[in-house]
Amino acid sequence: MKDTYNLLVETDFPSIKRAALETLQVNLGYLCNQQCLHCHVDASPRRKEIMTEKTINDVLAFIRRNEIKVLDLTGGAPEMNPHFFELVTKARGLGAHVIDRCNLTILSEPGYEEVAAFLAQQKVEVIASMPCYLEDNVDAQRGKGVFDDSIQGLKLLNEYGYGKNEELLLNLVYNPQGTSLPPAQDELELAYKKELQQRFSIVFNHLYTITNMPIKRFGSTLVSKGLFHDYMQLLKTSYSPANLSGVMCRSTLSVDWQGYLYDCDFNQMLSVPAGMSAKKTHLNDIGRDDLCGRQIAIMDHCYGCTAGSGSSCGGAIV
Repeated sequence: MKDTYNLLVETDFPSIKRAALETLQVNLGYLCNQQCLHCHVDASPRRKEIMTEKTINDVLAFIRRNEIKVLDLTGGAPEMNPHFFELVTKARGLGAHVIDRCNLTILSEPGYEEVAAFLAQQKVEVIASMPCYLEDNVDAQRGKGVFDDSIQGLKLLNEYGYGKNEELLLNLVYNPQGTSLPPAQDELELAYKKELQQRFSIVFNHLYTITNMPIKRFGSTLVSKGLFHDYMQLLKTSYSPANLSGVMCRSTLSVDWQGYLYDCDFNQMLSVPAGMSAKKTHLNDIGRDDLCGRQIAIMDHCYGCTAGSGSSCGGAIV
């Protein structure tokens, strides 16, 4: 895989600083039951990096100590971490709103049949990857048969009340198929709801559009096809200053599987520590009050979050 770090490190992106910390986004490991073309984590069934029980307890201590409002769990497939149930249960007990970034197909994998029921019991918000409502497009990006398994996953979540009960939020994520920016989020959400309702009787709350980042697997593909510089030019010419105040790194802190801190999930994948620091900081060694006002580490990929309508883990910014 071709590394894009050296192509991104020099940047003219505006400097930004942290606001108050609201969300702790924790990567529970890079192990996944899928291997998607757009994945910025380079997750796959072959990855061995998994957060240990000790680090899970460090995360819980950080939540308790800093009164974190939102715990956002990602991976890989976060449900494949053997301590997933324990972490969710204890975090909910601390009063945190928990988000599970679910690829949907994990819900039907052997050994994970109880995950959907558990998520509903704990009132966990599910943000599910669903890059299109057309089978060919989904399977091209995520693998043959993924569309059908994803539809079954959505139906299962609907059976438990997701998308119907106001306490059980089900939001979907769209990623472009190639080197384009996402279309208007509101319009695409209406199209998704119409197609999924009419064809499969599936309901959900909202659709989030997220720009593909030129790093890891997607970035490597761009380099291999000679499209990297064209894509970066698209991101830069589409830059909107109005998006800068809403970028997720201002209120979200990213934690890797070993407990080290980054300003965002993308910086984590590039091994760029939080706060422009030359040395990684562990979550045991810092508090939320230490973070507010700190400089955020920036590189050229940051244009991906501010291009067009903007892009964050909660979808479009504008």
